[in-house]
Amino acid sequence: MRQRTIAKKVKITGIGLHSGKPVNMVLEPLEDDSGIIFYRSDEGVGIPLGVESVTNTKLATVIGDPEVGVSTIEHLMSAVYSFGIDNLRVVLDGPEVPVMDGSAIGFCMLLEEAGIRTLSKRKRYIKIKKEVVYEENGKYARLKPARDIRFSFEIDFDHPLIGRQRYELDFSKKAFLSEIARARTFGFLHEVQYLRSMGLALGGSLENAVVLDDKKILNPEGLRFQDEFVRHKILDAIGDMSLMGYWFMGHYDSFAGSHHINHQLTKRLFMDPENYEIAELPKERSEVLAFERAFA
Repeated sequence: MRQRTIAKKVKITGIGLHSGKPVNMVLEPLEDDSGIIFYRSDEGVGIPLGVESVTNTKLATVIGDPEVGVSTIEHLMSAVYSFGIDNLRVVLDGPEVPVMDGSAIGFCMLLEEAGIRTLSKRKRYIKIKKEVVYEENGKYARLKPARDIRFSFEIDFDHPLIGRQRYELDFSKKAFLSEIARARTFGFLHEVQYLRSMGLALGGSLENAVVLDDKKILNPEGLRFQDEFVRHKILDAIGDMSLMGYWFMGHYDSFAGSHHINHQLTKRLFMDPENYEIAELPKERSEVLAFERAFA
């Protein structure tokens, strides 16, 4: 199985979730072994995707440095991951990836428009060899060995429309598109009001998030899935795991995880070389078939 990039350049304009300002984004193809590069055209700075590039995980996943960064990359990266794209340049003229409708489906449509180009070198992946866990205040995320790619997530909110939800995704591009990509980010009205008082979430609206008060959903169209909340958590987790720089063969599982917990998990994975192996497809035929099914 070979590395991938996009077949042609594509662009889109959207609103930054926190700044509320328009952002122009261009996706450009790159050659073998280039990886994913974010480029701030307004600053002339390139930022490679990687665990070591993360600078903030409080409200979104942010990469770069304290001077120049890119925020809210997780929804775009969940789409890029699910399309099996290894090499890509993301050009932005501002500090945020456009929020679109709060899900990943807009990015998936953009990637469909761009098309996929297969490159010459073989795809590399991370094989999880030992269980790795990061836990904090009863919340956790872990990576476990498996012969396929799976994501499991459980949430528990003290809200009548959420409560306890669990979802398991047997990962593939097809499953991502049908089960996960349309799930929107969500928040509570009192949190939105607080964030705006801090000069954040200025671009947030009912057009790009599910918003709840104490009893009900404020969006007039309602939910896209009954369990849209936990599905979006899986969407975020896929985007956060993409920062490892490789696809992984294993099982991600979390209870009440967050961008912070996901980042700490990936850092912990790389602390011990016994936890993982970076391999080039093909290594084992069963794993090649698993990847071919996932990214077909």
